[in-house]
Amino acid sequence: MQAVMRKLALFIVAASALSVGAAEPQGSNNALYYRLFSPLTFYHNVASHQLNINSDDPDEVSQAIDQALMHVYLNRPDLVAFTETERQEAGTLRQDIMETPVMQTVEMVEQAAPMPEVPEAEPVEVVVEKPNFWKYKGDGYLQFMQNYVSGNWYKGGESNQAAVGSLTLEANYDNKSKWKWDNKLEMKLGFQTSPSDTLHKFKTNEDLIRYTGKIGLQAANRWYYTLQMLAYTQFYHGVKSNNEKIFSDFMSPFNLSVGLGMDYKVEAFNKKLTGTINMSPLAVNYRYVDRTDLAQSFGVKTDRHTHSLTDFGSQLTASLTWQLNDVVVWKTRLYGFSSYHRSELEWENTFTLKVSKYISANLFLFPRFDDANNRDEDLGYWQFKEYSSLGFSYNF
Repeated sequence: MQAVMRKLALFIVAASALSVGAAEPQGSNNALYYRLFSPLTFYHNVASHQLNINSDDPDEVSQAIDQALMHVYLNRPDLVAFTETERQEAGTLRQDIMETPVMQTVEMVEQAAPMPEVPEAEPVEVVVEKPNFWKYKGDGYLQFMQNYVSGNWYKGGESNQAAVGSLTLEANYDNKSKWKWDNKLEMKLGFQTSPSDTLHKFKTNEDLIRYTGKIGLQAANRWYYTLQMLAYTQFYHGVKSNNEKIFSDFMSPFNLSVGLGMDYKVEAFNKKLTGTINMSPLAVNYRYVDRTDLAQSFGVKTDRHTHSLTDFGSQLTASLTWQLNDVVVWKTRLYGFSSYHRSELEWENTFTLKVSKYISANLFLFPRFDDANNRDEDLGYWQFKEYSSLGFSYNF
């Protein structure tokens, strides 16, 4: 409240001074108005001027300010903040600043130095890597079999040793959109010895070269329109104990099957059962036998100029892997082809028992039906193959 009253008094003083209407003295630097805007102070000369009968001060503005201040001193002494003695003890104004203006020295140059050119943004090298839609995997094993039978064994039999090696390579393309291309190459070769076989020191017990390729266009969810190609033959000639005849050989036979149909991707039991099932209602099977003397054994007509057989029909191929538990895996492959005048069915089953990371045991069961071969008196057109082995295995 005191601050408001103090400012009101100052406005009254200013109005009184302006109402005088006197001209400002020549050469004045407005120092007379300092008392109007500084904190209200009791000046000694204000009282002396008012009590002096013969005033020698010709300045009407100064007289008006003195009268205004004297009026405040008499009526509102509580608004006076300082006395002139207190102001003098606090110090006086610097006369050098009031008399001599402060001039700033400015250094002028002909031309300002240009600003350095700075790019708005530092260049950033962006590397865009093309996604790799290819996945590669494989597995292999080398296993051994040994069977010892003493000469006086009550059931008979003979000792034998065998070894089998297998290598499977896969290169699969999937662009996560519509197209996929699967490639699988399987190679197996095994030999065995039998003391009773006097003609052959070694003979094959497993022999296979097989390529499976599929190009698929996604139809819906797990279904694909698929063109499948299957080709297989063997490495070495096949013989029987104490028999000089060769029953099969490299490119005798060679089978090529091409089918057009649908492919279904299998994922079941929390992805423990995986694989594919291919159904090709339109299929062509080409069989080539390089050795003429073996042509008839594989359904090719006996003709020295004929080495091949072509059939049209339908085929079914299923390739599945089932992780039964942490140590047992069942791999199965079912292949069937029918030309409506001959039929062929193969069912391969491999049970793998993982003993350790690099040691495993295999049980292989392979029933097969082919009515193009000669009919057996006991099994008819059925054939059967089985073996078990123990050895080294590796997945990559």
